[in-house]
Amino acid sequence: MEGINIPELVDRLGSSEDAVRKMAVFKLQSSIGDPSFADIFLSEGGLERLMQLVMNANGNTLAYALTSLSRLLDLDRGWDEVEAMGLSRDGKSRGLVERVSVELVTLILAYTDFAPNQVVELVVTHPLVNILRGAMSILVAIVSHPYNKRHSSLSGPFGFKALKPAIAIYPQFLEMLVSRLSSADHALCANALQLINSLMRDAITNDAENEWPKFIKRLQDLGVIKAVYVLMQSSALQDLAHPLIEFQALTKVLVRKWRDVPVELNNPEHRRMLKSIHLASNPERAPETPSTTSGEDQKPRKHNPEKWRRLGFQSESPAWEFQEMGFLGMMDLTDYIKKHQDEFQRILLEQANQPVERRCPIARASLHVTAVLYEHFEVEKSDLEDAKSYLALESRTSFDKMFKPLLLHWSRLHLAGLNAFFRLWKATGAEQEDFTKILELVRILIESVVGGASRTKDISEVEEELQEFEYHRLRELQMELMELTYEDVWGQHLRQVRDELHGEALQFIKEQRIRCLLAGSWFPVGLDSQKADVEKSIPTSFRYVQLSHNRRFLHYAEFESKLDAEPELDELPDKTSSDSSTSSDSTLRSVDRPPSHHHQSTTSITIHGIFPEHTRTKSGSGHTRTASKSSTTREQRETVLLTLNPQTQSVASEWLDGLLMLLNQQPITADTNKLVNMISSYGLKIRLLNVRFDDLDEGEDGGPEVPSRDGLDEDYYYDVFGG
Repeated sequence: MEGINIPELVDRLGSSEDAVRKMAVFKLQSSIGDPSFADIFLSEGGLERLMQLVMNANGNTLAYALTSLSRLLDLDRGWDEVEAMGLSRDGKSRGLVERVSVELVTLILAYTDFAPNQVVELVVTHPLVNILRGAMSILVAIVSHPYNKRHSSLSGPFGFKALKPAIAIYPQFLEMLVSRLSSADHALCANALQLINSLMRDAITNDAENEWPKFIKRLQDLGVIKAVYVLMQSSALQDLAHPLIEFQALTKVLVRKWRDVPVELNNPEHRRMLKSIHLASNPERAPETPSTTSGEDQKPRKHNPEKWRRLGFQSESPAWEFQEMGFLGMMDLTDYIKKHQDEFQRILLEQANQPVERRCPIARASLHVTAVLYEHFEVEKSDLEDAKSYLALESRTSFDKMFKPLLLHWSRLHLAGLNAFFRLWKATGAEQEDFTKILELVRILIESVVGGASRTKDISEVEEELQEFEYHRLRELQMELMELTYEDVWGQHLRQVRDELHGEALQFIKEQRIRCLLAGSWFPVGLDSQKADVEKSIPTSFRYVQLSHNRRFLHYAEFESKLDAEPELDELPDKTSSDSSTSSDSTLRSVDRPPSHHHQSTTSITIHGIFPEHTRTKSGSGHTRTASKSSTTREQRETVLLTLNPQTQSVASEWLDGLLMLLNQQPITADTNKLVNMISSYGLKIRLLNVRFDDLDEGEDGGPEVPSRDGLDEDYYYDVFGG
């Protein structure tokens, strides 16, 4: 404000010379954003001079004047003066706001080459774009003014009603406004969308119940949904973020408002929609029978006892079933039947051939899919939470999380979700009592596909994925979500149970692996795993290894070939003590094969242990001579006690982890860990389901037959998994 003489500037705004006015308003637009400057400017009567320029100027002067007035209104200054001004036309008193609105709409249309069904792109040359930007900004301020908290008590000609006279004179204005959403100028596009948002919010808030739906439908017919959807998926989000997130919030307001409208049979529109649903189902007409006597009155047509139940309603009074989703549920159902009437009739014919308990309730499924979408998009989210979204936009990093362009294609998502329900119902052979189970699968499907879709993913791709999502994948996802749900609800208690079951499974597998060692196994000796023909090489001998019954010694011996019968422990002269063993490890060696052979991997298990320096082993015997205890502690060292060459992956896993667990160490192979996790997982599910033998229904036969143990010794097992 320094260096500017405000009274002199106001005088220059009223100069008779165009150049003087142009320079004055040019300086004004850069300074009027200062609240102190604006207050002095208003006190000097500058607003009247500025309004004269808005009404009469053109070119750059008009662009600067519109920008100045827009910035003044953004400061919430000048509204009282604007309201106090009055102009007369045709003998009637008319508020300045209404006059300005008409003039601005005229101005916008004058600077736009507009024709029905065709919008010629605005020539991006100075000053036309600046004129449109400023004019739309002023209209946004006029329409949005009732929502200003400091002036909420004003009842002047603001809001949508301020523009109604202009729209009545220029009905093509809304079409032009929607066409601006595809403008290459981002600022002009943002102003147009902001004006549309203001008109929508004011219509929803202040118009009568039978008026605002007409205005919203008019905007939708003009293509506003498609235009905003394209903007949400574009790369120009930084310039359009705030008006786009406001449009998304207004879409939720619309959905919530439609949902809150109750379905009433005394409402002519609701009654007409219900009748259209019934007629679209191609109801069977009872044949008319001629009267037996000419004087007999014609009998009234019989009422179909399943008129509504055959469409999927639970009773013959369908109005109460719309209680949860209201008019929104009726709109979705009517939209589906209207656009896919042939498919609707085909499904009804298929269901008519099914038993009653196997019929898919179409109407009920449609209403619940609407409820799933309503919950998924968090339509009940408050305006305060939406305000937090505005703050998050400042970071420029949350665009993909904030914007939900798929919300704009509500009806297409409803159709895709409903078709998915029909597909799952048929694939699973569901019955009426399984309705909630199928609905839960649809809920998970929508959360996975729609919730996991990126901002730029097209609606057609989402529809295709919903249609082709396989049932078994959906079941796996359901089990994972169930585990996560239990984890969230039970938290520490569930982790404690899981740890307990994991410990029990580990002990079970430990016993199984050690029993493999007790059973013994053959291992080849003398194979050269570095050679390419290792598969064809003949071992020089075979080593049989077996753990003793007391689990303290590992007995082994070498033979020229495998024996027909497993050797006894007495026939195995060599042994090593488990007390002297310190660790076991494995070495995986990949062998390159010729192109005609497959790639092969061999595993070698090495047992390390403490072997005293002065220990000697007699030839041909398993006895050892050990030094004194004091010298052992000084001279003992770790060395290789035994090397095994298992020929299969399962044997390698059994012996390596068996030796480790014998030394109270943790298993390291994938096969063993997989078994441990599988057993603990089954145990957890059984524990959660609380399945007990005592809970089984014994029935008339007295329950399952308990097998006899006659003739069995202690060497038996329970065939839990059925062979």
